[in-house]
Amino acid sequence: MKKIELFDYINGLFLLIVMFVTFYPLIYVFSVSFSASEYIIQNKITFFPMGFNFEAYRMIFESARIPQAYFNSFLYTALGTFVNLTMTAITAYPLSRNKLIGKKYYMWIILLTMFFNGGLIPNYLLVKSLGMINSIWSLVIPNAIWTFELIILKGFFESLPEELHESAVIDGAKEFTIFSRIYMPLSKASLASIALFYAMGHWNSYLIPSIYLMDLEKMPLQVLLKEMLILDTAKQSSDMAEYANLTPEALKNATILISILPMLLLYPYLQKYFVGGIMIGAVKG
Repeated sequence: MKKIELFDYINGLFLLIVMFVTFYPLIYVFSVSFSASEYIIQNKITFFPMGFNFEAYRMIFESARIPQAYFNSFLYTALGTFVNLTMTAITAYPLSRNKLIGKKYYMWIILLTMFFNGGLIPNYLLVKSLGMINSIWSLVIPNAIWTFELIILKGFFESLPEELHESAVIDGAKEFTIFSRIYMPLSKASLASIALFYAMGHWNSYLIPSIYLMDLEKMPLQVLLKEMLILDTAKQSSDMAEYANLTPEALKNATILISILPMLLLYPYLQKYFVGGIMIGAVKG
């Protein structure tokens, strides 16, 4: 057996501390959301729920605003991620080809967007002039491509052996066929990685929806969550008057838990693609 040294004990203890610091906020949110009001008011919640009160979740699913905001977040995230992946892939592929005329200048222009931005007011005026205010497209089109994710996918395409492209050209395949039939299937790992970044960005987006959306029915979950956490509109809104008899902390923590649940479920599924595909681009003899 391998001899266990002092460093192993210290390293294990350090990792346990990091794990505790990472998971405790989630455990606390879970416990408060399921606890009875009297224990929450007395600040007795630590690790486990006390009283097991499901009233907060009942109120959430009976309310008209929270399920609608939840659906809006799913819709914006799904559509936005699809548009992001599509636009990023069809832009990264030609930029990865050495024969592209003006490739260096295109890359300089793209990299410039990482350091300089038009600003909030010019962006708002542009979106307004295009007639996208208060529509789902105002959340999708202006952010169709993120520069950093584009660079990641471009780098992956460049790492694939040039022999793959040359073999396909010899067989008579056109560029779109090479892109869709060869490069895209080999890019599952990279696409899954940037898809997670895109999805998290859309799901957690607060500023952009609060600027471009006007109707309350179109607001995503994060905007509603901000109202509940900061403005406490759950107690002030006429259509949510029944929340007055419920501890606000329980409702807030229940909403937080529901809002992060999709990402907690999505990440383990995409994690397997991060390691897989490292050698997928290898050429077999």
